[in-house]
Amino acid sequence: MKLPQVGPAFLVTAAFIGPGTVITASIAGANYGFALLWALLFSVIATLILQEMTARLGIVTQQGLGENIRQACKTPLLRGLAIVLVLSAIVIGNGAYQSGNISGASLGLVSIVENLGSEVPFAQTLFPLLIGIVAFFLLISGSYKLIEKALVLLVAVMSLAFIITFILTKPDLAVLFSGLIKPIIPDGATLTVIALIGTTVVPYNLFLHAASVSKKWQSATQLPEARKDLYISIPLGGLISMAILSTAATEFFGQQVSITSAADIAPSLQPLFGDMASIFIGIGLFAAGISSAVTAPLAAAFALSGILDLNKNLHSNSFKAIWITVLFLGILGASLGYKPIVIIWFAQVANGILLPIVTVFLLWIMNTKTLGSYRNNLWQNSLGLVVVLVSLMLSARSLLSAFGFL
Repeated sequence: MKLPQVGPAFLVTAAFIGPGTVITASIAGANYGFALLWALLFSVIATLILQEMTARLGIVTQQGLGENIRQACKTPLLRGLAIVLVLSAIVIGNGAYQSGNISGASLGLVSIVENLGSEVPFAQTLFPLLIGIVAFFLLISGSYKLIEKALVLLVAVMSLAFIITFILTKPDLAVLFSGLIKPIIPDGATLTVIALIGTTVVPYNLFLHAASVSKKWQSATQLPEARKDLYISIPLGGLISMAILSTAATEFFGQQVSITSAADIAPSLQPLFGDMASIFIGIGLFAAGISSAVTAPLAAAFALSGILDLNKNLHSNSFKAIWITVLFLGILGASLGYKPIVIIWFAQVANGILLPIVTVFLLWIMNTKTLGSYRNNLWQNSLGLVVVLVSLMLSARSLLSAFGFL
């Protein structure tokens, strides 16, 4: 039997099932039990809504989101504002996210080395640099696709382990379904909700998806194929995230456990892997980190090349300069001495706060004449606005709380 080809939507799923998802979902489960499962369900639905728009945009126009934004901004002032906003969203979001990717991969390496009974001097600086060098050569050589497939396979193994472990831990299904359908925000959980959304609905994936579908499909008649790819891949990613949160809720909730490293997450895999749990999750985190560390700079390069009207060829100097900058920011952020958990956490919150900005641009573009009969209908616009409003309310609540107004 011939296996189906991996589509762009599966790569989007592989991108958001990274170190941030493992850490953030584990923290949510450990601190709040099953209460925030609804946030992951909302995130999956929001991702489906937005990524369907980017798939339609990329296939119909044969251009990425960045190019479409630039072309839709007719006046210099509007174009300049759009460039500044997108530039800020991509550079800040991807820089933080990249730091989280590299930190997560470093956590994996540290876990592997420590469980093998060894220590590496200056690991905090050495490992991020080493991972950055690996990502650099993958991107600069153009051969990263083959290696990325192997890394995606490792991530898939880790993900399967979480789903099986979720089953083995026998969670309380009544409490689980209550958390899934009852949207409540416990005291102090706002940032966690934003982080859960930010780890799933990743703004840079909107740019990456629009660019990648235009390379795979060239006709609007192929939209059903793109949607099938989307409706299989994204829910699978959501299921994995929910399994991670639920496993942590069953294992850690109510035990006053502080999750700060891979070693703290590993006990959730003990029922399946015993003493090998720490090494296994270390390999998984390393794989997830490297895979995402390649995807994030690439997405930033596609986004900024599109909106700045630069050469989008992978070998062009301008394209290389963008991903090198994002990669450098990631290495720098991961090496500054902050706890990796802090960097990963900040990346997810930054993504959640920046999401409304990018979503507003996407909704605007999806209503332009360029798309003809493939423009958003009332139902699609309404769903998109719900995503924007929920994201804005959560971001506003977070900011007000940070400044002491709540």
